[in-house]
Amino acid sequence: MNWLVVIAIVLGMVLLRFVKPNMLVWLSAWAIGLYVFMRFGFATPVPGSVIKLYMGVSLLALFAYATSSEERREGTFGPLVRLATERRHTPLLVLIVVALPLLVAFNVYRSMNVPLEAPSFGRTVHPSPPDSITVHDNTINLITGDNPFRALETTNPEEFRRRVESGREIYYRNCHYCHGDNMGGNGMFAHGLNPIPTNFTDQGVLPNFQESFFFWRIAKGAPGLPDEGGPWDSAMPAWENFLSEEQIWEVILFLYDFNGYQPRALGHEVHE
Repeated sequence: MNWLVVIAIVLGMVLLRFVKPNMLVWLSAWAIGLYVFMRFGFATPVPGSVIKLYMGVSLLALFAYATSSEERREGTFGPLVRLATERRHTPLLVLIVVALPLLVAFNVYRSMNVPLEAPSFGRTVHPSPPDSITVHDNTINLITGDNPFRALETTNPEEFRRRVESGREIYYRNCHYCHGDNMGGNGMFAHGLNPIPTNFTDQGVLPNFQESFFFWRIAKGAPGLPDEGGPWDSAMPAWENFLSEEQIWEVILFLYDFNGYQPRALGHEVHE
């Protein structure tokens, strides 16, 4: 969370209450504040498609509030009607009518003339993990570490299935929005992400890596990638902030179980 942005929005809304603006200004301030919060309020970039989705819902909610009483309707639409009908507002109306198409044209022009630049260095799709990481104050060895629930597959199949089921619930509660219902990297938000989410059905992904690799990638997310993994604009969050160690290992069990793969054994080479 970018707290400076959040604090600035809150202070702006508090100061606005002292000014006592009309309903149109107040609702506009809410809409702008919500957009700024979603666009700049998070350390990890929010996908554009997600911002559009939530802004659409927010604008519908503000419209419902604006039309919930005669007083609010007048406070919201009255200034717009007066702007369009009263002669004294004609210069301002003309300025708005001219400025809006110019702003739209400028935005289209700017988006069409973004220079294409090659990255300053090659990006490794699957960068090498560090030797160890710290998650929830516990040190996890990524070289020799193993999924603590993997052995249950043979020693206690019933408990293993319970852990896989728990991983399934975690995945569909948190991960399928981007990685997809079938884990093909084609979730509802995937088209708004760069790079696109990992396709776990690809034979070159799950079988080629130890489970500790995915523990690192899930726990640390895009913010935890080394320089060799860039340039990076991934919205993958650091899931250690939301999930326990057990939950991360469980969802990894489910990834392999769903796709019918086994993790790479320690010491085996990776073939990309």
